Formats: sequence, structure tokens, C-alpha cells
Amino acid sequence: MDASVLLALRDPAGVPFYPVVFQALYVLTWALHAAFVLLALGSMGLSLYGTFRQKSDPIWKILTPHLIQTGKISVSILIVLGVAPLLFTQVIYDPNWYVANTLSGMWVFIFIYSLVVGYIMYYWYYYANKANTGGGKLIGIVSFLILVFAGVLMHNFAVTSIMPNDWMNMYAPNGVVDTSGLTFNMDVVRLAFMVSLSIPVVGIFLQNYSRFLSTRDDFSKEFISYTASLGTKLAIVGFLLSAVTFALWMLQIGYLLHPLSISIVIGVVILLLMVAKNSNSYITTGVLVVVALLISAMRELIRFDIMAKLGYSIYEYPVNLEIPSIVMFLLTFLIMGGVGVAYLLTMSWKVGKSKDVFDGSKDVAVNKLGNYTLSIMILWMVIYFGWGMAILFNNIL
Repeated sequence: MDASVLLALRDPAGVPFYPVVFQALYVLTWALHAAFVLLALGSMGLSLYGTFRQKSDPIWKILTPHLIQTGKISVSILIVLGVAPLLFTQVIYDPNWYVANTLSGMWVFIFIYSLVVGYIMYYWYYYANKANTGGGKLIGIVSFLILVFAGVLMHNFAVTSIMPNDWMNMYAPNGVVDTSGLTFNMDVVRLAFMVSLSIPVVGIFLQNYSRFLSTRDDFSKEFISYTASLGTKLAIVGFLLSAVTFALWMLQIGYLLHPLSISIVIGVVILLLMVAKNSNSYITTGVLVVVALLISAMRELIRFDIMAKLGYSIYEYPVNLEIPSIVMFLLTFLIMGGVGVAYLLTMSWKVGKSKDVFDGSKDVAVNKLGNYTLSIMILWMVIYFGWGMAILFNNIL
């Protein structure tokens, strides 16, 4: 692939702000998205095991519906958070993203419907298990497989987007144009590493879960101890598996001794020691976030290097500063998003700590954050639509 072709595929309008900012936002938002992908995968997979145990085991009778609920919420969050990294990569790597979507166009449509059908079936699984007697096993397995299939398709798009030297062969194999949109590429080792991370993620989640519930007197000490122990075992096994698959991936692409790769390995070793000790799982989660950011940065480094070797640098993308739009985005992301998330997290924390029905209107912190969130959203809508209307009429009158 010649650099001139890649440059010709760039948006002639350029980007509205400095590319390095979009690159950093991509790394951040992909890590957040991936965290909930892994939690959804791990919690749903473990819940399926629980459906076979909950009828005869009182511990799994409590734990299984909680895992199903965790998976359900995680899927909804990962879908929302998945939009941001796609937008950011589209801005600075538009040749990669649009070519991948063209070559795998049919898979893109299949991905969307797979996600919709899989999530609807997840709700079916959720309601089928309401009685906590192990119901909904088959529908749960089918939903799980469909959602995993959707994840594999997204992996295909990502892998195809970093294979520019092979795009022409994919588009016209043996000189014959293929318009089926069924181009499919997999990096088995890379995918195995990503999927393996779901095991330690759900393990650390269970450590947090047991720690969070340990202050409540309506959960037995046996239950708290069992979930903490299960989380520790899963996290240890998961990190060992992830370390091996990560090393194989880095060895395959020649990045095993790269400083960033070594940093990730060190981070995994630290996490392994922390989960084994399980002295404070909340701190462990913080370290996990840092390692997730490093893994996201590694993905970006690999793509950046591949494109740089072809003469394509995102830092040379034409910049046409559009300060008002950037300010609007940052205020939305930081203020409205920050206050809104703080409200939801605070309310969730207090609901979980209360064994009775929680009344948020009587809680000072929740009430204030709720009012702030509502006020900011109303102000945001007024500014957004008012600003848009002003620009529209200014351009047409």
C-alpha cells in the first residue's frame, strides 16, 4: 500500500483539533469500553455455570442472579462506551476504518443485528432465571454465544484495519473484485489474550463484590468468604493465562522486549500478587485500570507503527481548529458526564449498602447530585439546540 493512497483517503476537511488529543482519548475510551466487555463476558459466562448449581447450592442461588444482572448492565454500558473509541479512530484513522467497513460490509450488518438479537435474548435469559431455580440455561447459552460472535466480528474489523498491505488482495483476490463484504481476518493469539482477560476481571469483580457486601448483616460470612475465595482463584488463573497469551502475542509481532510491553508484564505480575493477597480489592481495581490503559496504548502503538512504516502519520493530519465544538465536547464529557456518573455511582453505592428500600430523596448527597445532573442536562440541551439554531439561521438568512 502506497502512502499516497492512504493520504488520498483522508478527510480533506482535516481534523478540528490536534490529532494527539484524539489519540489519547481513543486510548482512554477503548480501555473503558474493554473493561465492561470483559466484565460482561466473565460475569455472563460464570452465571451460566451458576444456573447449573443454584438449584441445590444456596450460595449460587444468591450469586447467579447477581452475576446475570452484572452482565446485563455491563452489556448496556459497553455498547454506550463503544461509540467513543470508534468515533476517535474514525477521525484520525479514517482510511483504516472505512476500508475495513467496506471490505467487511456484510459482517458489519451482521454485527449490528447480532448485538441486538443477543442483547434481547439476554433479557429473556434474565427473566427466565427470575425464579432462581436454574431456568433459562439454553437461552442463556445461545445469548452468550451470539454476543461472543459479535465480539469476534469487532475483532475482525480491528485486525483488517491494520492490514493495509493486504487490502488490495482482499478487495480483488487474483484480480477479481469481491463485493461480497465478507472479508474476515482473525489473529487467534491476540483474540485469545483479550478474551482471557475476562477471567481475572470477573475475579477482581468478585473480590470487590464480597468486600462491598461484607458490611451488611443480611449476607452470611460463609457467602462472603466463598465469593472472595472464588474471585481470588479466578483472578490468579486468569492472570497466568493472560500473561502467557500476551507474551505469545508480543513474540509473534516482535514487541516482546518493547518498554511498553515490559510495563504491561510488570503490571500483570503486580496484579497477580495483589489478587493473591486480596488485602484491598479496591486498590487492586485501580491498578487494573492502569494496566488496561497500558494495553490500550499497546494496541494503538502497534497500529501507529504499522501506518508510520507506510508513510502515514496522524500527527501530519491537516488541522482546522474549531474551538467552540471542542469546548462543547470537553464540557459535555467532563462536566455533564462527570457529574452524571458521580450521581449514578453514589446512588448505586448507597443502594447496595442499604438492606432496606433506599429513598434517594432523603439522602443529601444523592439528592444534590441528582439535582445538579438534571440542571446541567437542561442547560446543555438549551445551549446545544440554541447554538445549533443560531448557526443554522445565520448561514441561511
